[in-house]
Parts: sequence; C-alpha cells; structure tokens
Amino acid sequence: MIEGADARTLPVADLIAEGRPTILRGLARDVPLVAAARQGPAAAVAWLKQFDGGQPVTAYIGDPAIGGRFGYTADCTALNFTRERGSLSAYIDQLLASIDDAAAPSIYIGSTDIDQYLPGLRDQAVLPFGDPELVAHPPLVSIWIGNRTTASAHHDMSNNIAVTLVGRRRFTLFPPDQVANLYPGPLEPTPAGQVVSMVDFDAPDFTRHPGFADALAVAEVAEMEPGDALIYPALWWHQVEALDPFNAMINYWWNPTPRFMDTPQNTLLHGLLSLRDRPEHEKRGWQALFDYYVFGDASRAGAHLPADARGALAPLDAMAARRLRATLLQRLNR
Repeated sequence: MIEGADARTLPVADLIAEGRPTILRGLARDVPLVAAARQGPAAAVAWLKQFDGGQPVTAYIGDPAIGGRFGYTADCTALNFTRERGSLSAYIDQLLASIDDAAAPSIYIGSTDIDQYLPGLRDQAVLPFGDPELVAHPPLVSIWIGNRTTASAHHDMSNNIAVTLVGRRRFTLFPPDQVANLYPGPLEPTPAGQVVSMVDFDAPDFTRHPGFADALAVAEVAEMEPGDALIYPALWWHQVEALDPFNAMINYWWNPTPRFMDTPQNTLLHGLLSLRDRPEHEKRGWQALFDYYVFGDASRAGAHLPADARGALAPLDAMAARRLRATLLQRLNR
C-alpha cells in the first residue's frame, strides 16, 4: 500500500513489474467528483450529469433476485441480466430515485468511454500519470456507474489502475495461476467478453467448488474509499463489489504490447481446436515445443541461425506480424 501518492510521479511500470496489486491511498483525493460525493449521492449525480454528451449508453439491468451479482443463469446457457440502451442522465436519475429501495433493480453502466460519452470529464477527473510507460501507451479511460452491484471474478488482458470516486468498493484478487480454483464459466456467453467465475463468493459451495478454498488462501482483498486507487497487472482475477447505493469509478487500461501483435485469446481458441483433444504424449511433446518457441527466452530459438534465415523466429515487427497473419489465414482457410 502507498499513502499519498502523486499520479505525476507514480512509478507505474515498476509497480506492474512487481507482479502484485498495490493500493494507492488518496491518489484521486483532489478530483472534484470526490469532493462532490462527500456532499451525498445527489451532489455526485448532479456533477456527473453536466458532462452527459447525449449519446445513448449501454446499461446492464438485473432483477432484484440476482442480488446485484451479474453472471449466468442456473443452467449457464444465458446471462442473468439484460442489456439496454438509454440516456446516461436518465439512468443515474433512476439510481438516485431508487437509492433507498431495497427492491430496486440492479443497474450497472460498465466500461463507458469518457471521451465519447462524457466529453469534458477528462479535464476534471482524469489523473495526469507521468510514468513514461503510460505516456508512450496512453490508457483507455472508462467510467463505471451503478448501485450495489458485483462484477463476478474475471481477468482482463490489460494492466489496470482502478480509481474509486463515489462510494466504496471491494476488490478480491487472485493471481493468474488460480484459474482452476475459480471455476470459470463457459467461453460463450460472457457478461462482457471475459469468462467469469461460477463461485458465489458470498455463499461458496465448497462441495461443488472445493478448490475455491485454496484460492481464498492466496486471495488479496482491497477495501477502497473514494479517492483511493488500485493498480494490478493484466490477467489477475478480480471480483469487484460496489458497496454503496450509488457508485462511480474510473479505470485506466493499458498494455505496452505493440498493436500489431494478436490477442492471446485467439491463440487459446486455436489451442482448443488443435491441441486439447490430442493424446497425452502428443500434448506433452507440443508443450515442450511451446516452451522452446513461445514461453522461453524469445531469442533462443533463432540464436543459432544466420540472421537472414530466422524468418518468424526473428524479433516481431509490424511487417513480420502481417506475414504471419497471412500465413495463418491461408492455412486456416484450406
């Protein structure tokens, strides 16, 4: 945990390289929305509405019966909420009007690009990160608004700085190697593009999900107050609970990987197609090959070859990526 950090001098890349989440107490203490929220939800709503650009936003709406936990239906064939489009101001007015209603629907406006939907908010609420990594790779900045909702444990492919501005939040985080103990749901459908844990953290069924006890043993819990931030690396699993009747958070997603590189999610899907169901001795052999060509030292596989003969084993650049992609498309379309 770091107290009183300044975004301009925060060593973001170093914190990510440490490979663990870090709480940044008071990082956003001077953001005007934090001050407005201290006066109550009505003041926070009024402050946010002045930036509504008028474009319809996507809202997730859940029946009160789901208890604010967005995920799957009991048979895992569908999601337990609906998506709809509407006015940002109307949704947050609805949140304010139902703030004392225990039977109100769960409303969750997730990952909404501030520049597109709340023009002008950047100047008032976005932190001036000065770390060279974020300067070179400007993050995607999104806002999250809702009532008491829970985003079930999932992972993202980008690093994240999550900044709590209105209401309290609780993050429960797990390192990537806990994937099996979190019992991910189906690859399709997903609530927002990522698989989420099937475990109900409030009432875990250890008979059905026994490995979750091992996950809890290494879990890290971050209790966040308005003005606090949390930084954590890509692929860490995290459940996010909004604990108050009205909540707002801004997060910053970034990844220093060049844009010409493909997403590993496609590689995973291709692995399911080409590797998963092969005999075990073949899978072990392919695992050794992947360790050599992919997961080991990036320069090792081509180091003994003349530079002009390394082909795809040479360092990847935009041109080499295009050639590889063309080769893959040609082979997949046979």
